[in-house]
Amino acid sequence: MRRAGRRGRQVQEGSPMENGVGQEPGTPELPSAEDIPAPRPPRVRPRLVFHTQLAHGSPTGRIEGFTNVKELYAKIAEVFGISPTEILFCTLNTHKVDMQKLLGGQIGLEDFIFAHVRGETKEVEVTKTEDALGLTITDNGAGYAFIKRIKEGSIINRIRTVCVGDSIEAINDHAIVGCRHYEVARMLRELPRAQPFTLRLVQPKKAFDMIGQRTRSSKSPGEGRVTSGKETLRLRAQGPATLEEGPSPFEEEAARRVDDLLESYMGIRDSELASTMVEAAKESPGAAQLARGLDSVLGEFAFPQEFVAEVWAAVCHPEAGQE
Repeated sequence: MRRAGRRGRQVQEGSPMENGVGQEPGTPELPSAEDIPAPRPPRVRPRLVFHTQLAHGSPTGRIEGFTNVKELYAKIAEVFGISPTEILFCTLNTHKVDMQKLLGGQIGLEDFIFAHVRGETKEVEVTKTEDALGLTITDNGAGYAFIKRIKEGSIINRIRTVCVGDSIEAINDHAIVGCRHYEVARMLRELPRAQPFTLRLVQPKKAFDMIGQRTRSSKSPGEGRVTSGKETLRLRAQGPATLEEGPSPFEEEAARRVDDLLESYMGIRDSELASTMVEAAKESPGAAQLARGLDSVLGEFAFPQEFVAEVWAAVCHPEAGQE
């Protein structure tokens, strides 16, 4: 009897074993650790490294890991041991104060970044003899509004000490650092006629070959959009930066039209704002829908209805404006 019991506990010869436990014949074997393929490693995003210099002259630095303009300025400042508030604006692929090469919301992956820092402060007295001063204002996205264009024959054009690239620090001793371009433009429009006022300006620090330069005020179809022709890094006020294909010729032309409308209606130029409005218009079946969409994301601008209608027409029916 004991011999028969021992036979009952024996495992049949040739039966598969798993962790010391017998399996019934015909049961599929579990895969071993060696048979399980290793998980694919996560896709590593390529490092985007950009070269930079101070526009008035410096060694070349390398920056990476930024997602918006404020972070970009912080990275540049860290490389050169300065405060981010010293940077007025940046240009791409030129050290000159060239508003056609102004860094906006996109950087070509091969673009070289030049940072223009604070130079001398100056004050000018202006008498508003006309409604329009002849200034076009933009801002750097980090708190500084500056002069992007001076209209020939205008009030400001007759004041030779005021130059394109000058940052507007105060109007009548009222500090405006931190104000957006449209707010500064509105303040200047609302100044009374025939009453003198004072502008406190900060000019970019100049290299020797830039002294005396006042720069051009002509328009350029590619203004504010300098890319390598391939992928660009799109900087956003909210959310991470993204790699995108460069704008198509249609998108570039539409953004230029919208930027012209911004200047005409509001006295500002902003290539990134114009591109954002082009994207919104392309997704809107009509001007009313575009107005609602802009109010939801850009409500602080308080765009007039006729302006929104012209933007939608400029993007969706550009041929109508050419007739």
